Amino acid sequence: MKLSEFKFDLPLKLVAQHPAEDRDQAKLMVLHKDTGEIEHKTFKDIVDYFDEGDIMVTNNTKVFPARLYGNKEKTGAQIEVFLLRELNKEMHLWDVLVDPARKIRVGNKLYFGDGELVAEVIDNTTSRGRTIKFLYDGEDEDFYKLVDSLGETPLPKYIKRPVEEADRERFQTIYAEEVGAVAAPTAGMHFTRQVLKRMELKGIKTSPITLHIGLGTFRPVDVEDLTKHKMDSENFKVPAKTAELVNESLDNKKRVCAIGTTAMRSMESSVTANNRLKENEGWTDRFIFPPYEFKICNALLTNFHMPESTLLMMACAFGGYENVMNAYQEAIKNKYRFLSYGDAMLII
Repeated sequence: MKLSEFKFDLPLKLVAQHPAEDRDQAKLMVLHKDTGEIEHKTFKDIVDYFDEGDIMVTNNTKVFPARLYGNKEKTGAQIEVFLLRELNKEMHLWDVLVDPARKIRVGNKLYFGDGELVAEVIDNTTSRGRTIKFLYDGEDEDFYKLVDSLGETPLPKYIKRPVEEADRERFQTIYAEEVGAVAAPTAGMHFTRQVLKRMELKGIKTSPITLHIGLGTFRPVDVEDLTKHKMDSENFKVPAKTAELVNESLDNKKRVCAIGTTAMRSMESSVTANNRLKENEGWTDRFIFPPYEFKICNALLTNFHMPESTLLMMACAFGGYENVMNAYQEAIKNKYRFLSYGDAMLII
């Protein structure tokens, strides 16, 4: 398939700027992939589509406040530093993006807060990418606390408003545990304690994988031939317990639902020869677009995505290209909210 086949007009007013007041009050579109039938529900109704023995696989990655604002030594110019990933814990080496990049050269020092944190630029990686070393002598725990207090929730640029204190909690799932993501696994942000409790009472299992989402998730595809697009690698882990529970559900012909495209990519990167899930950890750059035969999951929960995005392509691969593109037109007509803080779609 070609990139242009995933184009559609997304009205800017449908890009959610705030989350729903209550997580589980977001809209939920249910798409039946065999028939193309669409139902319009509220997220808390999701429990009605699953039964005892079914399993939902969540991504328990935790977003950290990855956006820092520092000042360049001598000139005092304000520089945005976006922490992408830690390269070396002992040396406090980080892979970052800087803006404006033209002002930042190797050897420059950047000061954060009232100078409590200082970093030196030690390498250029891409036009905006740099490797920096934080000049910090204290305990690791204190360093992360400092980054946490100085950093800002890394809301995507399409959210055109200042970051609010509430974003710290809302740009996160309620079951987030493993720190390391710079973007939230947004499909999971609709779950509440009440919804999880109702699932538990019904015998629906949940089990986590971890995939630390990087900015590559948002990187636009710029080649018409999709086979030429290269995904950024992201670190993931499928625990043994999750593999065991998923395989039990598969053996019993039950529903296995990926909560988000990140959970789906992790599982599709961890398949045994007989199409079962295996314990695994490492890096994945798997790019899923139609046509694709899914090995593990038979249900997917996801949000509504950007035109021409890799996330939309995966949804189309799972639900059927025509079904999903038709569902998106239906979503626009019914004023569903799109992107990170938007509404959800369950494909079954």
